[in-house]
Amino acid sequence: MSREELSINLLFPVLNERLRLQKGIDKTMAYLKKNVSIPYKLTILDNGSDDETPEIGKALAEKYPEVSYVRVGEKGVGVAFRKGIELNESALVGYMDIDLSTDIRYLGRTIKLFAKNPRLEYVNGTRFSKKSHTRGRKWYRKITSMGLVFLLKAIFHMRATDAVCGFTFLRKETAERLVAACGNDNGWFYTIEFLLRAERMGVVIYDMPVEWQEDYNTTVKVWKTIKNYLVQIHRLRRAFKLEDGKKQGKVQGARQMGRK
Repeated sequence: MSREELSINLLFPVLNERLRLQKGIDKTMAYLKKNVSIPYKLTILDNGSDDETPEIGKALAEKYPEVSYVRVGEKGVGVAFRKGIELNESALVGYMDIDLSTDIRYLGRTIKLFAKNPRLEYVNGTRFSKKSHTRGRKWYRKITSMGLVFLLKAIFHMRATDAVCGFTFLRKETAERLVAACGNDNGWFYTIEFLLRAERMGVVIYDMPVEWQEDYNTTVKVWKTIKNYLVQIHRLRRAFKLEDGKKQGKVQGARQMGRK
């Protein structure tokens, strides 16, 4: 796909983001207008806000022709991400945190990577590469994030250095293929399964070091999220074992048929 054929849809899952939504969209639009030459869209995916987020989102959609506001109806980044991919019509699609914790400059770099390498299917932002740079990270959140990466590497042999950076972009067809393969977890773990399944399926992934800034006004509930991670890790481990068992059974069955 040539650069002229590329287009991108930026998904912003939000929940009660009245303090950050306006600033995040305005800053992103300012960057895109100045630095990006391909067609772009921004999709605000509101997954259950009960503050002023809906009013702000609708106002932003009226302010910018490139912005659309979608009320998802269920809470969770996972369900919002799936909905965004379902609605997407652009050649590239991915999600960013509305607080823009990952420096916005990496959006331009991501587009250039896809334009230069037709084989590239997936860009995974990482805070834990040796070339990454993070600022303001709370010690306990750094420990829990690194602990999660340790578990994912130990249990699933994950090759990526981060799984929940909040900066992920894919080609349209690859995103749709992964949605079809993944489960239906509505929370953050969905994005982790998304990455793990991409690795299992042989998707061409670039683990991209980024500059990342902690936002102290985050709405993520750390301990609740950790509990969900542990439950979902157990679920996915069992699912992968079952899938691998079925594949092995089919291979053995084919070999036996070949001997007859």
